[in-house]
Amino acid sequence: MAKMTPRTLSGFMELLPAPQQQMERIMEILRKTYSLYGFTPLDTPVIESSEVLLAKGGGETEKQIYRFTKGDADLALRFDLTVPLAKYVALHYNDLSFPFRRYQIGKVYRGERAQRGRFREFYQADIDIIGDGKLSILNEAEIPSIIYKTFSTLGLKRFQIRVNNRKILNGFYDMLGLSQRSGDIMRTVDKLDKIGSEKVRALLTSECGLAEEQAEEILKFIAISGANSEVLTALEGYRGRSEVFDQGLDELGTVVRYLSEFGVPAENFAVDLTIARGLDYYTGTVYETTLLDHPEIGSVCSGGRYDNLAEYYTDRQLPGVGISIGLTRLFYVLGEQGMLNPELPTAPADVLILPMTEDLTAAISLATALRENGIRAQIHGEEKKFKQKISYADKLGIPYVIFLGEDEIQAGVVACKDLATGEQTKLDAAATIYRIKAGLAEREKGSVILG
Repeated sequence: MAKMTPRTLSGFMELLPAPQQQMERIMEILRKTYSLYGFTPLDTPVIESSEVLLAKGGGETEKQIYRFTKGDADLALRFDLTVPLAKYVALHYNDLSFPFRRYQIGKVYRGERAQRGRFREFYQADIDIIGDGKLSILNEAEIPSIIYKTFSTLGLKRFQIRVNNRKILNGFYDMLGLSQRSGDIMRTVDKLDKIGSEKVRALLTSECGLAEEQAEEILKFIAISGANSEVLTALEGYRGRSEVFDQGLDELGTVVRYLSEFGVPAENFAVDLTIARGLDYYTGTVYETTLLDHPEIGSVCSGGRYDNLAEYYTDRQLPGVGISIGLTRLFYVLGEQGMLNPELPTAPADVLILPMTEDLTAAISLATALRENGIRAQIHGEEKKFKQKISYADKLGIPYVIFLGEDEIQAGVVACKDLATGEQTKLDAAATIYRIKAGLAEREKGSVILG
């Protein structure tokens, strides 16, 4: 029978064991950090009914989803984690307590053209807070602290959380008599970082139909910059001309006011009027996070406030605020930039036990003791040469090897070698466990990302 050549589909990431361990470490940090803020884990189906996923979609979304039929069922792979969340909350409304805070790390699928750093299957890591009828502005103020804590714990230092409020933008466009075109204008302005102000000006006049003076006024407005207090002071000059603008300015002021209490340093946060987020469902605060030394990466964490996401599934008002990290893309780019810490352990085990006797009782007993003390242990029982066994441990990066022969068993000791330093000891089991745990703790001191 002819052999089939194994291959992985374009746009799908498949990692070797060591980088997979790095990815898992990042996910574990995200889970622990999100849990600190009272978020509960959630997992929704990868496959949904197409009509459920496309209720708010259509257009570009419909072009990108993986859609198929099974019998009479019209099915699709989820393209994000937010739409399934809206369905979930509407479906389980009577069983949930509000505000409902959930985090989810899961794969999503988009049938777009695979490019360098862009994938068709990728992990997203989301948090969302859903209210029942109303949702306090406090939640929008807390989101930057969660972003800060997450990226700081991962090891990043030079990053900036950029924040704006869609009501400020909507109110401003209302002042200019451009409310009907505000969506198109915001989507155009959202391209400012990628194409520059001159091209944005050209698009505002050619595609959005604005007069030159209107385009100039918009570019002048979004160019307001400086310290957060200076931006807020400049915005006060527009107060009183639009109720929506005033409400957005009050909300933005609240977010800024609580920053220090939430533990976010001023250098990691900036009010930025160019942030609009292209998605129409955002209605209040919007966020984008960038790495200051790698602006070419773009936003590594974004999101915002929304009020009507569940309107296609229920008549209840279920406002929310959330952020999303495109985890697969971020991981790829960090690896490409050499920012993933190569010093942290990626081995599948902490200790490799090499039995030197036919009777494996002592080796099995020792492995059990190690595992009961939280040390990952593997017994190598294959019939291979000693050098090959050591090479196996070296290749996997297993830090400790234990030799257990008749002499050690009779003496009640364990011969343990640190493969990194070459140091070898013969101690009793308890002392060996203590030594290994201390060594592992030292190896774990670094951060996942080199900030």
